[in-house]
Amino acid sequence: MTTELLFRDDAYLVSASGQVVTVHAKGIELDRTIFYPLGGGQVGDTGFLVRGNGERITIADTRKDHALDAVLHLPAAGATQLEVGETLTLEIDWPRRYRLMRLHTALHVMSCVVAAPVTGGHIAPDKARLDFDIDMGLLDGQRIESEVNALISRGIDTETVWITDDELDARPELVKTMSVQPPRGSGRVRLLHIAGIDLQPCGGTHVRNIGEIGAIRVLRIRNEGKHNRRVEIALAD
Repeated sequence: MTTELLFRDDAYLVSASGQVVTVHAKGIELDRTIFYPLGGGQVGDTGFLVRGNGERITIADTRKDHALDAVLHLPAAGATQLEVGETLTLEIDWPRRYRLMRLHTALHVMSCVVAAPVTGGHIAPDKARLDFDIDMGLLDGQRIESEVNALISRGIDTETVWITDDELDARPELVKTMSVQPPRGSGRVRLLHIAGIDLQPCGGTHVRNIGEIGAIRVLRIRNEGKHNRRVEIALAD
């Protein structure tokens, strides 16, 4: 059974109801979820599954099981076994998720300041980074920080856009990330659009307006191999 991904339509949902489909050795599968699973460089959500009697099951991580086409919620050690068919209240760790949303959207902005192919990336609650295939001498931390913050200050809304697989194949320039290719096969691909700034495939969670990111800081720039120059950022607050 395919898990309904509620966060794709509304990344700001902090709670929702869901029903237990299966309890695997690896995790709990629900019919629907607001928990984002590890993917596209963004770490999986944490939070709680709340039973009808008020008992709170801590979710330590969320992962995608591609074989099952399902999202698995990984409970903390020693958690109570849930029953198939049980209806739960889902609660994500919202402060953590919101930081991930802000940083993920900030990386989109930064990818438009550093004009180079993206070879990798990672988003954690405290910091995020992109790796670029670019000459190290072309990366200046102060310039990157200043230009990213200038774009953020424009306060532009973000928008989800869907195109077909064929449309994406006809526009290969939309795919900036060399390490992660957008999923094909379902007939359509999800894009993040920031008017006048960015348009690229992405299945992650983002803020509604880039002004919500706030200022960012460039923490460091370092060489990570022949084709990887890593730019690491954090939220200024």
